[in-house]
Amino acid sequence: MNTSALDPFSNTSYPTAVLTSLPSGASFVRYDPSGRYIAGGRPDGLAIIWDLDTKAAVRYLEGHVKAVTSIDWSRNSRFVLTTSKDWNIIIWDLTSDTDPPRRFTTIRFDAPVLSASFHPRNMQIVLVLLTIGEVYLVDLRREHRGRVELVESEDEEAYKQRSALTVARFDPSGKHIFVGTSHGSVLVFNTRTKLLVARYKISGAGVMRGLGFAKFGRRLITNSSDRILRQFNLPSQYPSQLEEDDQELEPTYRFSDPINKVAWHNMSYSPGGEWLAGGSADPATHKIYIWDISSDGQFAIALDGGREPLLDVSLMSLRNYKWHPKAPAIASTTISGNILLWHCPTPERWGAFAGGFEELDENVEYEEHEDEFDIEDEKELAARKEREEDVEVDVLGVDDVPDALEEALRREAKDDDVVWAESEPDEDRKGWKMKIVMVDDDMQ
Repeated sequence: MNTSALDPFSNTSYPTAVLTSLPSGASFVRYDPSGRYIAGGRPDGLAIIWDLDTKAAVRYLEGHVKAVTSIDWSRNSRFVLTTSKDWNIIIWDLTSDTDPPRRFTTIRFDAPVLSASFHPRNMQIVLVLLTIGEVYLVDLRREHRGRVELVESEDEEAYKQRSALTVARFDPSGKHIFVGTSHGSVLVFNTRTKLLVARYKISGAGVMRGLGFAKFGRRLITNSSDRILRQFNLPSQYPSQLEEDDQELEPTYRFSDPINKVAWHNMSYSPGGEWLAGGSADPATHKIYIWDISSDGQFAIALDGGREPLLDVSLMSLRNYKWHPKAPAIASTTISGNILLWHCPTPERWGAFAGGFEELDENVEYEEHEDEFDIEDEKELAARKEREEDVEVDVLGVDDVPDALEEALRREAKDDDVVWAESEPDEDRKGWKMKIVMVDDDMQ
């Protein structure tokens, strides 16, 4: 099987050096799913989108009056979601030819919004976490419109004594919602029914501060107040409702800084799941630790960004778009608001540009072939190119992969959770283009 064609991340490494720095004033940044853009949120309520090819700001999302707390991209990057301490969530449509872009909608709550994210299959379904410790699922579709609070129990006394919810994430499939609590538990809700289907107790974890998923959602990484990152293996299926009380999850790996015992700002898997990166909360340095999951979680490297403390590390993962999707790249923000773009420097391989090209260590005398520079007849050249284009290329390397994919699609078509999420399709389709907006320098 041609594994490089099926998994483009199988040969990627991790970033080791800073490519460039973007002065932005941002507190955090998030890559988009295509890897072409990056968005940052600022304490003054402004969010900015940069084009990574030109390193230029292409959109200014002006709509909040207080600090931006989170950003999320729709699966095809057309829509951007921003949340703020001003109690508002704004969804922006990047196909508009104005700056700031047109607002698709604004969702208002009665408390500051800590974070929000799009459903992996439909951007009209939004998961919201408030600073007061409440989680809501907001549905903007006409047939399902409404907002539902996710609670452990409907019992009134239990509701009053509930623990605060501190972090909320969709799993990569969107079928389940994972919620971390202030008492060190992880709650699992069915997205369609909003019912609690599992409750895990993480021994010694303390307050849950972050959740992340590896490829296919079978591995979960948690960040908690005890300054330890824990990886867990999750079951492939969940019951329709809670069948057991607290279940004990035993971590497969634990990651920490054994010397400084620092906390972690953020963590995430690479898109292929081979690497795990964590941003250190050391107040004196700017460090990002990377572990090799494919080698039993061995420590790989600590990226050093200098003496300016790290404020946030942004890597491209499956749903929170943190680790770059097409290259070993990471973005981190400093306390002064600079964005550091990390990459993996690679030496030029000139032999890749031409099949017969050879790299030489020293000059040699070249002998020209008799017909090397003869002019070829244009008709024969066109006919030869046409014959080459007609040759079938085996991209996947195996014949049964399309059948397996078709079988997977058939299973998904019968899945109630998938049918529910896609019952009213959104407008986030492939092929859209961001229009170029010319800004007068005198108006900046």
